[in-house]
Amino acid sequence: MSSPAAFSVGEAVARAFEDQPIVDIHTHLYPTQMGPLCLMGPDELLTYHYLKVETCRQLSSGTSVAQFNALSKPRQADVVWRTLFAGTGSPLSEAQLGVVTVMSALGLNPRSDSLAEFRALFSETKPEDYVDLVFRKSGVSRVYMTNDPLDDLEGPAWIAGFERDPRFEAALRLDSALAGWPAAAAKLRALGYEVEDDLSPRTIEELRRYLADWIERMDARYLAISLPPDFAYPSESAVSKLLDVAVFPTARERGIPAAMMVGVRRGVNPQLLDGGDGMGKWDVSFLENIAREWPDVNFLVTLLSRENQHELCVAARKFPNVTPFGCWWFLNNPSIIREITAERLELLGSGFVPQHSDARVLDQLLYKWTHSIRAIAPEFVRKYEALRNTGWPLTEQDIRNDIARMFGGGLLFEQEPEGESD
Repeated sequence: MSSPAAFSVGEAVARAFEDQPIVDIHTHLYPTQMGPLCLMGPDELLTYHYLKVETCRQLSSGTSVAQFNALSKPRQADVVWRTLFAGTGSPLSEAQLGVVTVMSALGLNPRSDSLAEFRALFSETKPEDYVDLVFRKSGVSRVYMTNDPLDDLEGPAWIAGFERDPRFEAALRLDSALAGWPAAAAKLRALGYEVEDDLSPRTIEELRRYLADWIERMDARYLAISLPPDFAYPSESAVSKLLDVAVFPTARERGIPAAMMVGVRRGVNPQLLDGGDGMGKWDVSFLENIAREWPDVNFLVTLLSRENQHELCVAARKFPNVTPFGCWWFLNNPSIIREITAERLELLGSGFVPQHSDARVLDQLLYKWTHSIRAIAPEFVRKYEALRNTGWPLTEQDIRNDIARMFGGGLLFEQEPEGESD
């Protein structure tokens, strides 16, 4: 091992990231064994909702958003390509740069006049080989899915059974089961759970049975829910009550984390379909209420509003069972990633998960992690240089250990010791 003063911190950080297999703790990716849920290839990549929204801002005269939405997926992809990549402007947005990164990683020409070359590569590659290719080139070793038994496509796949690619771990998503209750009651009853429309003892018992059954069936490694910015705890809302009487007790009994992703405002522009969601700031005092009430549950928390990030860090300092994770959705831009990473390092040390991809299309792993690490690594370099300058005898192994813990999935089930009291 190199002596503490004999190595370049920048080079050591770069080597650590190059050598560390990434565990992506939140995605919307699925293995090929789950059929149509597995999204990959040029048409899926180009019709990701970020790119569709950016295209809709620049549609040619006489073409409406509704007309664009009515096109087939390949034709939408062609419109996106002509508008954002083969048009007059350079592809400067983060989503546009992502496509360029993907194509470059695959050895394709990102200035091509069409998607023909990309489509040929994809069509000539076996699906399982394409998955292997993306995992290898992205440096990702394992991903966590977002799994919903009440989804019309996904539920039957689990019930029929399949041999899962072990690189795809399960996370039981609860949005459709809890949000807007009793909207989900009929679907739960169709699966054999005798829930009632009101939150009766029978409903609670059956909902907890649903959670236990599907944790077992999927081998779900954590529970997860996304929530709007007006979510309050405690409150009289059904979702708040169901979290309290079913979800959090189940997480505690099973010894698995409960992930909360807070701040999404659904359908602020319905015309944009899946690209029409917005965001809002959350009152973090509700997180403090939850963490205080459930000290023996590990809460993974990511908030959508940039304005919430400092408050989240402070809450995590005060509650050892709160672990911030990732830069979610509208925060997944390099300038904001750098800011959030620096803030978390300064307030939490290594006690957070710096990033997840939130990828919905397999190919996105090729750019989301490349871009994220490019933004994150300099913040680690600055912090390690500051540490060594204070007199700490830093070693390269220290750096490797930290990056392995923070990017290799080690924090997912880790409960930090009791916190400070300033």
